[in-house]
Amino acid sequence: MATTSFLGRLKARLARHMRAARQGERDLFETVITEYSQPPIRSEYKFLIYALFWPVHKVSGFLYYHFRAPRTGTVRVQIGPGKRSYFEGWINLDGNLFTSKCDVWVNFHNPLPFHDNTVDALYSFMVIEHLRDLFFHFREIHRVLKPGGVFRIGGPHADNAIRKFLEGDMAWFTEFPDKRNSIGGRFENFIFCREEHRTITTFSFLEEIAKAAGFKELKVGRVCTQTNYPEIFDAHILGTEYESDQEFPHAIVIEARKE
Repeated sequence: MATTSFLGRLKARLARHMRAARQGERDLFETVITEYSQPPIRSEYKFLIYALFWPVHKVSGFLYYHFRAPRTGTVRVQIGPGKRSYFEGWINLDGNLFTSKCDVWVNFHNPLPFHDNTVDALYSFMVIEHLRDLFFHFREIHRVLKPGGVFRIGGPHADNAIRKFLEGDMAWFTEFPDKRNSIGGRFENFIFCREEHRTITTFSFLEEIAKAAGFKELKVGRVCTQTNYPEIFDAHILGTEYESDQEFPHAIVIEARKE
């Protein structure tokens, strides 16, 4: 009886410590985001966070690939749902365990945790601009998609940003992430976003990358309102996208089918 009581107290104590540890990790992450919100410290600290968690990302992706990744059936994948765009019925991947809702925790600089030719559809919105090697990323998308599989990917519309910069249209640009009083400053905000963005996403560059990965034809969709594959990217998915200017959108959306 005494042994049972002792084990019960020990189990309760361990549970309290585990809850405190998990809360401590979340508090640490929130402190990092709050206190280190100015560049270049934020980028450096974020790099440190991902460097520390790189082995965990690697193990998570490895375990999912070998033990859980589906080989049959309809498989639809979202990259980077964040907090607000989790898709029911899809496999949602994210690199941030603390501030996102996801099914699989991975680092998108690593190979996607799916077998060749097993994914029917892949979707991401405002993720690719954060990746350092889009040629690798699109090769991975091509690898995992089934023949006939499709993707819809959105990123910052650099073509429109260049156009509005040359026109001197201050109103088109927002003050995110920093308040800027010049057209050049707002253009810098849009393109680099406090060093969060690793590349520029023009249509010609994305077309070059997609074709180098094996996709034959790149199509343009309209953010929030139009897709070439409505049977897959339905109104619910389009409704999670955001845009304030449909004539000159801030987001470019590209789509393609694997042949």
